[in-house]
Amino acid sequence: MIFSNHKQAVLSVLIATAVSGAMITDAFAQARSSERGARGGKKQAKAEVLYPNATRQEPEQKSSAKVGPKLQKLIDSYNDQKFPETRAQAEEILANPAANNYDKSLAAQLASQAAYQLDDSAAAKKYLEQVLQLGGLDNNGHYQSMLMLGQLQLQDDQTNEGLATLDKYFAETKSNKPEELIAKGQALYQAERYAEAIPVLQQAIAGSPEPKDSWNQLLMAAMAEGGQTGEAVKQAEALAAKNPNDKKAQLNLASMYMQADQMDQAGAVMAKLYAAGQLTDEREYKQLYSIYANSENKEKELIAVINDGLQKNILKPDYQVYLALAQAYYYSDPQQTDKAIEAWQKAAPLSKDGETYLNLARVLHSEGRIPEAKQAAQQALAKGVKNQADAKKIINLK
Repeated sequence: MIFSNHKQAVLSVLIATAVSGAMITDAFAQARSSERGARGGKKQAKAEVLYPNATRQEPEQKSSAKVGPKLQKLIDSYNDQKFPETRAQAEEILANPAANNYDKSLAAQLASQAAYQLDDSAAAKKYLEQVLQLGGLDNNGHYQSMLMLGQLQLQDDQTNEGLATLDKYFAETKSNKPEELIAKGQALYQAERYAEAIPVLQQAIAGSPEPKDSWNQLLMAAMAEGGQTGEAVKQAEALAAKNPNDKKAQLNLASMYMQADQMDQAGAVMAKLYAAGQLTDEREYKQLYSIYANSENKEKELIAVINDGLQKNILKPDYQVYLALAQAYYYSDPQQTDKAIEAWQKAAPLSKDGETYLNLARVLHSEGRIPEAKQAAQQALAKGVKNQADAKKIINLK
């Protein structure tokens, strides 16, 4: 989503329309404090035309003489961040028979902003719909309202409605701003419309001088989910080659290799990062030992990574870590059964059921450690296992 975590005006539209001889301040600027000097009749530069290619014919109607002072008061309330007063004053203008379409459109637009600031998303969307229905604003105000409506709909999980609003927005404005395209691409991805998301995301990335890492990750995810795993890998390889010292790009490449079931390539990328001391957190260590666990003849490497992670307190001594370690020891060449048993003994109490205890009992039995095997089998039954017969056979050994 484009929304910030903190509350601020979503739109950044310059409003420079004459009302009773005064110029209206920039009511929607995100940096409102810098606009204070524009009030009190001080003239501003003409607003930038945000949609030069828009298909909509801009209305020429301006504020009515009777409602102009009320409109200025409304704008002042908004600029002073008096949001409840802003909504109340906007409602008065919307109900005023003397107000024309421009008056009402601007009132609804300001009311939508005030409602958003007050965490009333439903009201904000209602006001924005009024803005679009009334159609009294210039293209800047009209289409920024449409964009905000689409964003709010997506934010509120109204995916179909949000996408429909954004489709209309892009069709009428001909906008190709990367940040806006990303919002649409993300929504298409969340709607599992991967084939549609991919070209939109590609357009956004191509149009940005510095596309964010998350954009590239989203594109690769869309490709992978959309059955274009090969293309996703190529995209990841290109980014990694372009940024050989970028850890994130290398990790993304390893993830793409894993999704493509190319474990050897994934392991090579992660091993290089590991050797350079660039793997520093639990998730990265888990990714590396998971690659080794799913690769042929990599038990030695898996054991080294897990023991290193435990020693450095990067890996938590949890069930998955000990289970992976036990299996690696057991299937390593040469087999290290004693160390495998030790790891299983640490994993079993952390398991949600008794299956690990039962496996431990079987291994202990095969090693001739009958008393220990019986005890493990009893613990398996106590925690619950599917195959109780196997556990009872070991318990009943003479």
